[in-house]
Amino acid sequence: MKLYNLYTYAFLKTPIESLTLPVGIANPLLLITGGDLSAVVEPEVCLDTLQNDDERLIQSVLCHDRVICQLFQQTTILPLRFGTSFLEAENLLTHLCSHAQEYQEKIEQLEGKGEYLLKCIPRKPEEPVLFSESKGRQYFLAKKQLYEAQQDFYTLQGSEWQNLVHLITQSYPSTRIITAPGTESRIYLLVDFQEEPLLIEQVLHWQKACPRWELQLGQVSPPYHFT
Repeated sequence: MKLYNLYTYAFLKTPIESLTLPVGIANPLLLITGGDLSAVVEPEVCLDTLQNDDERLIQSVLCHDRVICQLFQQTTILPLRFGTSFLEAENLLTHLCSHAQEYQEKIEQLEGKGEYLLKCIPRKPEEPVLFSESKGRQYFLAKKQLYEAQQDFYTLQGSEWQNLVHLITQSYPSTRIITAPGTESRIYLLVDFQEEPLLIEQVLHWQKACPRWELQLGQVSPPYHFT
């Protein structure tokens, strides 16, 4: 029986031992193998139908993430973006064949590693209360001093950010930095599983060096930002 509309979750090296494949958006998953590479797919998924139903679309996105996390716990994978699909197996196998070397190299770079998200949240300067009883020159002087203190705070905060990026990229060359001035910035790090305790220590060190930032380290996840 020929299968169509192969929704594709991930590429991986053809496993020696069988994987536990979960249920996908609506159907059980299959492993399609093309030599040294394989793909985890779900047949008969119509993307047009999903995109016309907001609730189903949201559930499908959550399912996509769940499946990739379950596969990631078992083996090294190259996770694919939501919405990756091939009309039939022949198209998928042709794609794997033409990109075999590229995908194998990427998978080898990801072996034994996971993605960690470091949230970097800028703290706000303390705002001392200006007493309404203060009037005239005394009031405006206090307001001027407050403004200057805030400007100094933000200048130092900017310097700390530059230092933080330097410290991180020095220790972890494989990083993806997404900045959002004035709000939470995100740094994604590709780290060996065995080096997680060292990473936690490093974050504590970075926090001491950058007190005007709140650093939050997340749990390990599939390497979405390194594929």
